[in-house]
Amino acid sequence: MDGYDRPLILAGEMTIGEDGIHVDYTGTSPASSFGINVVANYMLAYTAFGVKCLVAPEVPNNAGSLAPITASAPDGCLLNVKRPRAVAARHTVGHMLPDVVFGCLHQVMEGGVPAEGASSLWNPQIYGGADVADELGDDGHDEVPPFSTVIFHCGGTGARPGKDGLDVTAFPSGVRTIPVEATESVAPVMFRRREFREGSGGAGKYRGGLGQVIELGGADGMPVAMLCNFERINNPARGRDGGGLGAPGRVSLGSGKAIRSKGRATISGGDFIRLELPGGGGFGDPATRDADQVALDVSDGLIDAAMARETYRVALDAAGKVDRAATVKLRT
Repeated sequence: MDGYDRPLILAGEMTIGEDGIHVDYTGTSPASSFGINVVANYMLAYTAFGVKCLVAPEVPNNAGSLAPITASAPDGCLLNVKRPRAVAARHTVGHMLPDVVFGCLHQVMEGGVPAEGASSLWNPQIYGGADVADELGDDGHDEVPPFSTVIFHCGGTGARPGKDGLDVTAFPSGVRTIPVEATESVAPVMFRRREFREGSGGAGKYRGGLGQVIELGGADGMPVAMLCNFERINNPARGRDGGGLGAPGRVSLGSGKAIRSKGRATISGGDFIRLELPGGGGFGDPATRDADQVALDVSDGLIDAAMARETYRVALDAAGKVDRAATVKLRT
């Protein structure tokens, strides 16, 4: 995974026995000097969640059903820290653990398991007021009272054996995204755009879930600042069984100014930040996807005709219908 200031490794070895399932995270990167570290109970919780999703999703969570699922990690590693290590943004790493668990179970479960997804939430904290205006030399908003708000948004989930991934759906957190109107009603910010990110789902027999594109800035030309902590920029979600990578995330400003995916960023009045959230990985060979479904994806704006031809090997006619003869040639 990307990490905050350096790439990080999440390594897991699963042992399946008669009495339970154990995941050993030996080989995981050492603890970070930033607040993305995970404590042992959080590590166990997301490990158990990943196992339960695939092995016994219908069994209620209780002491008896959870006891057979155990996990361990070396003291002082990224997944097992103690005071005074910072852990405020532990979700950044913790939300990746079900993908590690799925990778283990994919080796033994008939039919396979879902591909990797965007997983980690994108939760920028947006704040501003007179201090930020003064920092950026904006005299027109020097009497704006201070404000701060956090928005919760997510990319796509990995494709599943037999089904496409879910578009713009938070997994494993299950957190619902915040409506644009709700954010604009409590803070002086304005959303310019929020829509599906075309082509961001990993290609496959079953397509990965799409991410989204969000553009926002201060209302009425007001400058704002933002705390960023975004994953899947340099390490996109991986597909399974021949499925393609989900699109990596991107962060930029409308003005073209470079911006980091981690840390504090300022957005001048009239400018806006553009968040392109990552897509989920695909499952299976894209050239085996149902051709009519590919045509429907193009019609719905989820992929374009070029991707249909080059990646899925499906030819479309001028009306957007499948050209059967040309498709057979492309796929043979």
